[in-house]
Amino acid sequence: MALVDALPTLLDSRRSSPLDDEKGTTEKGQRSSVEVARSLEDADFDDLRIIDIDENGKEKPIVTDMDVATRLISLEDDPALPVFTLRMWFLGLGLSCFGAVLGQIFYFRPQTVFVSQLFIQIIAYILGVIMEEIVPGPGNIRPKLRTKDTAFWRFCNPGPFNLKEHVAVTIFASTAADSALAISIFAADDLFYRIQPNAGVGIFTLIGSQLLGYGLGGVMRSFLVYPTYMVFPNLIPTVQLFDALHRGKKLFLQKKRVQFFWSVFIGIFVWEWFPEYIAPTLTGISIFCLANQDSAWFTRIFGGAAGNEGLGMFAFCLDWNYVGSGGGSMGALFTPLSTQLSLYFGTAICIIAFCACYANNVWNGQSYPFLSQQLFFPNGSQFNQLAILNDQFVLDRAKLDEVGLPWFASSQVLTKIGSNLAIGATITHVVLWYGKDIIKVIKNYRDGDNADPHYEKMKMYSEVPMWWYLVVFLGSFAMAMATMYTGHSGLPWWGLIVGIIISAAFLPFVLTVYAITGFSPDIQNLVQMLGAAMIPGNPQANMYFTLYGYNTLEQARGLTRDLKMGQYTKLPPRATFTVQCLGSVVGGLLNYVIMKSIISSRREILLDVQGSNVWSGQQVQSFNSDAISWGALGAELYAPGGRYWMVPFAVLMGLAVPIPFWVVHKFFPKLNADKVVTPILCWTLGYLSVGINSSVFTTFCLAVFSQYYLRRYHPGWFRKYNFLMSAALDGGTQVMVFVYTFAVGGGSGNVVDFPRWALNPAGNPDYCLRLT
Repeated sequence: MALVDALPTLLDSRRSSPLDDEKGTTEKGQRSSVEVARSLEDADFDDLRIIDIDENGKEKPIVTDMDVATRLISLEDDPALPVFTLRMWFLGLGLSCFGAVLGQIFYFRPQTVFVSQLFIQIIAYILGVIMEEIVPGPGNIRPKLRTKDTAFWRFCNPGPFNLKEHVAVTIFASTAADSALAISIFAADDLFYRIQPNAGVGIFTLIGSQLLGYGLGGVMRSFLVYPTYMVFPNLIPTVQLFDALHRGKKLFLQKKRVQFFWSVFIGIFVWEWFPEYIAPTLTGISIFCLANQDSAWFTRIFGGAAGNEGLGMFAFCLDWNYVGSGGGSMGALFTPLSTQLSLYFGTAICIIAFCACYANNVWNGQSYPFLSQQLFFPNGSQFNQLAILNDQFVLDRAKLDEVGLPWFASSQVLTKIGSNLAIGATITHVVLWYGKDIIKVIKNYRDGDNADPHYEKMKMYSEVPMWWYLVVFLGSFAMAMATMYTGHSGLPWWGLIVGIIISAAFLPFVLTVYAITGFSPDIQNLVQMLGAAMIPGNPQANMYFTLYGYNTLEQARGLTRDLKMGQYTKLPPRATFTVQCLGSVVGGLLNYVIMKSIISSRREILLDVQGSNVWSGQQVQSFNSDAISWGALGAELYAPGGRYWMVPFAVLMGLAVPIPFWVVHKFFPKLNADKVVTPILCWTLGYLSVGINSSVFTTFCLAVFSQYYLRRYHPGWFRKYNFLMSAALDGGTQVMVFVYTFAVGGGSGNVVDFPRWALNPAGNPDYCLRLT
């Protein structure tokens, strides 16, 4: 640890030593350190340290987890920086409200889009610097606004907007910006059951379900957050942007990085108005559809610029909202190449499987849309779920015998099979590849031995006591138990306990894959399947069982990710705990309000299969269909001999998927079979089943360029600018989407359509034949 901290100083002393000036070359003909230093300065790599240079004086590529921890992320820390200032509280609460509203708007978009943490980070920095200038205090640079150095005025403005304030605000707001899963239940109840729960019950259900996972994640943080190999690649652009804005002694280089960032940010903000509003054809340029605009199969294979249109094969997407980390991509510029290659190899299998099943009319697929999340009658019309339920919304078998079983689109069945294959593969994958490491980390932690350099730096701060997390867990458990019965969920008390046990059992497996690869396995299907087996015939109970069995794990994942960010940026753990809990509460409250507003004004569009180019109910439609098919009809549809028996059986099949790759690597290590992320390979069987798919080919090309070419052959540029560029592109795009939504997209109540022209056609934006 001491050696790592001393390396920059050692390099400086080597460069300035007169002894070095007298040396010619080192052994084996290598250049002297002075020659190396001068050549590096000429190449504009004047921020390099000795750990960045190989024996030939060239910059080494980023390869190992320790490279990420020590070369991409700063180890600097200033414990004197204040966290709980007026700026932190004002911006944290304000941006939490802003993020929660925007996140809930994105929930009802035709493509699943999330509020980028990078976007929140950028807005927080701008506003923080403004408050630094205008709020009176002893640290204000303006003499007229400078005050006495008292505790109150230090709270108001202690000086420059600092790193720890900025990190706290970002975690505060980004926690609130995630749409709570409970919203899916309330939206489904309103749209499909005409149920509108009491506001108080709804709000406390939100709070309880959101905080339950925080207690669970906190208890397991010793082996899910602290180890070095738990990298969390999704966090690297965010952390590097913090470093660029607040850290670094090379002022000239920092200015260049900041100027680069803002140039890209402004450029993408201006550009995004074209694919999003003025010229939607730029969302997906399909040469094949332009050549043949009357072929249904061309639409299915090469279309993809509209929601649920096609698979987007070889389409070019110029909309960063879908190419980048916020939309249909996993983050082309920062997700590890092995993860992305596994994803896109699986995507190729997905295209073949979707087309083969549809062409061969598997599961009667030709009677229904090629891509859809809804349930259908055999004649292709949308299934009326209330026709098979009684007044308590429980399955009525007499009605079911009269109406008949519903059908899924064949692509949706394959999606469910892929998700369950991924669940089984995740378990085996973690055990085979990381099992020994996890056991070793837990043992080392118990023995007080942890080699992570960032964790060592964090030991000077007071840790969050374990009982804090236990209090949060017990309090949220009590709220969940109370609202289950007052809200008439149909879920028995033991169902809540079993759901939490499932989350606790799968959390280490899901988190390990997520923290190393950037991919988060989805266990929602498994939870719904287990709920259907334990509480058959009740879709309402199944939705709540999913809430506590799946959302608890997702919230724990969010907590551990933010704890890792705090570790990387040296934010005191108690500050991280505080802003996480408050952000979750604020976000849940506003999620509820915005959801009610959007449903009341856009009900018909949200119920439509394809929706509009602005609003869509695809997420709530999928959630509701799963609740009906599993909760009400699990035994009829998924039991052995049932129509979709392969869906639950896929979990067992998935357990075997990683084994061949592990065996191959043991005997033929040069084949790099260890680079195949099998849970991703399985999950991508249904990767293209929903939304706008025209971005896939473009994202793949960009991923290879960034994570292979730049990372390997231009490591200096990659280290200094690659992740900053990702942050700028995400931030500028999401600022534009927010402005667009409320200015002309209907967020304020009125939609202002752009006039029709060649790049804004009346049908599908890519000129493919419209099928629905």
